[in-house]
Amino acid sequence: MNAILPPAATGFGILTLITVVPLLGAVVALFSGRHARGVALFTALINLALALVIWTRLPADGGIGLVERLAWAPSLGIEYHLGVDALGALMVLLSSIVTLMSIDAAHRVHHQPGLYYGLVLTLESGLFGSFTALNFFHWFLFWELSLIPAFFLIKLWGGPRRGPAATQFLVYTMAGSVALLVCFLAVFLSTGATNAPGTMDFVQLSAMASSGVLTPMVTAHLGAVMPWLAIGVLAGFSVKVPMMPFHTWLPAAYAEAPSPVTMLLTGAMSKMGVYGLLRIALPIFGAQIAALRTPLLVLAVITVVMGAWAAAAQKDLKRVFAYSSVNHLGYCLLGIFALAIPAAGAAHTSQAAALNGVILQMFNHGLTAAAIFWFLAMIQMRSGGLRGIDDFGGLRKPAPVLTGMLGIALFSSLGLPGLNNFVSEFLIFRGVFPLSWISATVSVLGLLVTAAVLLTVIQKVFTGPVPERWAAFPDLHHSERLALAPVLALMLLIGLLPQLILNAVNPTVLNLLAHWRF
Repeated sequence: MNAILPPAATGFGILTLITVVPLLGAVVALFSGRHARGVALFTALINLALALVIWTRLPADGGIGLVERLAWAPSLGIEYHLGVDALGALMVLLSSIVTLMSIDAAHRVHHQPGLYYGLVLTLESGLFGSFTALNFFHWFLFWELSLIPAFFLIKLWGGPRRGPAATQFLVYTMAGSVALLVCFLAVFLSTGATNAPGTMDFVQLSAMASSGVLTPMVTAHLGAVMPWLAIGVLAGFSVKVPMMPFHTWLPAAYAEAPSPVTMLLTGAMSKMGVYGLLRIALPIFGAQIAALRTPLLVLAVITVVMGAWAAAAQKDLKRVFAYSSVNHLGYCLLGIFALAIPAAGAAHTSQAAALNGVILQMFNHGLTAAAIFWFLAMIQMRSGGLRGIDDFGGLRKPAPVLTGMLGIALFSSLGLPGLNNFVSEFLIFRGVFPLSWISATVSVLGLLVTAAVLLTVIQKVFTGPVPERWAAFPDLHHSERLALAPVLALMLLIGLLPQLILNAVNPTVLNLLAHWRF
């Protein structure tokens, strides 16, 4: 199929602008020396403002808007094609918030600050490009662009075992990228005609899959390989989420990376995998994923339950919350794989509830996890780098504001009613129970173990007698309180008024479900 430009094709717009701005900021920061953090903060604020503008300009019908589409390399089926619906726009907004939080948390970077903040802004550009691109070639460039700065941020500024952690991170994610590239090259070659190139456009491929013509085309060219292509694509995205057993790179990377970089890894980069499942895997390979639904649900349940158990076994606070991140993203996988089934009537309502919950969970987890690692950075800074769960005790007495504000973030992660994570987790389980009650029932164990883990952290770090060396543990100073207050306020606001996001997300959910073929 030839990729044909629509009559109303547009040039560059706000989606291009928000992708280019951090790259320009990265160049300026690179040569700004000790002023690099100020440049990065200013750039991140501009990006946040642009993300808010994008959020307010979404089409009301839940379709893809703000489209930018230009011919790039027509002979290769490559277009410059950008667009967002509520799913993409929410991830752009999350990326801008988490990047701003990360830059604010990195005020003690003194070794090559220009390079550090330049890499952070380059990573932000990669995130924006990944969440807005609608052509595989263009999307893949930004998918890989986000990997390179993350590798160097771990390698150059990480902990004592940063080298092996960065290498493991690179190898795993590159393996996933290779799987994606091979699979989409196969699809591209199969969708071409005698004198016309195939297509790499996600919208066109989704339409072909929905109409039932994509699988016969691939089969005619390559044989019965669509199930294997679906497995390759699932593996590529599962590494990024990560889903067990593709998760083993994550604990070392999160633990060895500087905490502000860990905020980016867990708050934004992990959402690229979930986004890929929703934007690319389900629309194009929905029938094949539905055929693999049972084993995929088993892996999702294992991710939820074993992620929580692994967190319970850790003594390093960063590793505790690294595995907790695996557990929380497992709920997203649970919701995605549970809805991959032909349905109508009440089942369709359950699918919509699960998908609304997954998209909201992506945002809520990114916000909450980034905030928790921000607090851990503050604790490390005050304790000389200590972060063992048994290294502290009674911190609520010398530092009541720090422990109180961190407690809000921890209870958000726990899913306390009134805070943001409760809403998204409730919607996921509300949708999954009618679709796969066994998976939902077993996954409840993850909630229980997570509660035990977080309450143990609160007990051992905050309560009990105060060790003599922590009697003068510094509390948050004024500027830290002001920086953290909006984040905690947003957790409370979403927990009390989730419709601020769900009113925009639900039309997109209904639009996606209407076009997916299971």
